[in-house]
Amino acid sequence: MDYVAALFPPVVMAVGFTWLIVTIIRSQGGSNKFKEDAAVDAALARRAAAENGDRPTG
Repeated sequence: MDYVAALFPPVVMAVGFTWLIVTIIRSQGGSNKFKEDAAVDAALARRAAAENGDRPTG
């Protein structure tokens, strides 16, 4: 029975890590990708405008 107690924590961690990786991979792309890309593009445009001394439009 000691082997079950010794193997339980690594198995739980392996399952949890696998679940985390699968969740990260599934959240890449999909319907939210365009919203994320638009948010990044807007932030980069604001930063570029601030560096150039321009005022952002919008």
